[in-house]
Amino acid sequence: MDAAVTDEPKARSRRSLAMLYMIVETFRCGTTHEVGARFKARGRLMTEDAGLRYIASWMSTDGSRCFQLMEAPDRSAFDGWIANWADLVDFEVIEVATSAEYWSSR
Repeated sequence: MDAAVTDEPKARSRRSLAMLYMIVETFRCGTTHEVGARFKARGRLMTEDAGLRYIASWMSTDGSRCFQLMEAPDRSAFDGWIANWADLVDFEVIEVATSAEYWSSR
């Protein structure tokens, strides 16, 4: 196995014990501009004491969705953040694991 695969779980355990989540944000029809304006004016609007940690994000090429990789102690930690965007965005919160973590437990 290559070192990048075998070192991946160790790197995550050094980062934290939080769980990884992929957040799929789907911008409601016609709200992409409003989402961008709010983000530029107010930032991510993450609840400070919820224990959320942003890792990275990607946008769909048509600008209708955002995919964010985040860490959190549990699923409920996202509730305040989601509430801050619920008027413009629909959310799917998916607990994920790295491929190395997944396969090492099988």
